[in-house]
Amino acid sequence: MLLTGAVLGTGVLVLARSLTPARPDLAAALERLNRPAAIVASAPEEAHRVLVSLARALGLDRLITGSVGADLRLLGRSRESHLARCLVVGFESALIAPGLAAVVSIAGIHLPLVMPLALLAGLALAGVVLPNVVLRSEAKRRRRDFNHALGAFLDLVAVNLAAGRGVEGALDTAAGAGQGWAFAEIRRALYRAKIMGETPWAGLDRLAEALAIPDLRELAASVTLAGDSGAKVRTSLAAKARALRTKSLADVEEAAQAASERMSLPVILLLCGFILFIGFPAIARVLEGI
Repeated sequence: MLLTGAVLGTGVLVLARSLTPARPDLAAALERLNRPAAIVASAPEEAHRVLVSLARALGLDRLITGSVGADLRLLGRSRESHLARCLVVGFESALIAPGLAAVVSIAGIHLPLVMPLALLAGLALAGVVLPNVVLRSEAKRRRRDFNHALGAFLDLVAVNLAAGRGVEGALDTAAGAGQGWAFAEIRRALYRAKIMGETPWAGLDRLAEALAIPDLRELAASVTLAGDSGAKVRTSLAAKARALRTKSLADVEEAAQAASERMSLPVILLLCGFILFIGFPAIARVLEGI
């Protein structure tokens, strides 16, 4: 029983570790950059290709909907890597079913064959869907960070407009003044729109659609009014920046309250375990008397 429990615990630990992306080694990354391109693919690349092909053969590419694609684009991940992760996590989750069946059989309980098979299918399905749930949670935090940077960007745009700059100049200056991945995305969108001969607000609208960020789309709509109709939007941009800051503070307070509530759960579980430890002998004696 102890050995089976250790094996199950190891499997759960491996499953949890597989959901966390590994941090690349800096020396290995620099070596790959300086190394000439190899003609023959390495073993990890071949294994990754096989996993992606198998996932597509099983129809797992249907899990990548429009919202999932936007989340992957936001986090900078490819669809192929996500498909491989879904397949691996589903396989690892399915391995829990044979372990549980072994534990039950060691305890002397013989289950019909249908129950382990149903558990196997259910765990495999849950494991396949689990990376999407984790992805949505990570993308939610990423969008919250983007909105925080977007508020600073709006303030910079409003300041540049108040200084007498045009709309395009204000957008370029504000995007070049900030640092971080959010400002890099905005700069890349503005540069792509410039080289394609489009307006900057068209590039911002395309970025908002790709990342599924409604606040950025509202910014693109406001800037469109200023660029096409000559409307003065400096006051509305400043108000939008204040609204984003208020929303960010509310999200931080909500996260702090949720963390405080989660901290009480271990205490409750410890209390329940203590009560069970104290009351189990008395309950066992009563059951023996019956």
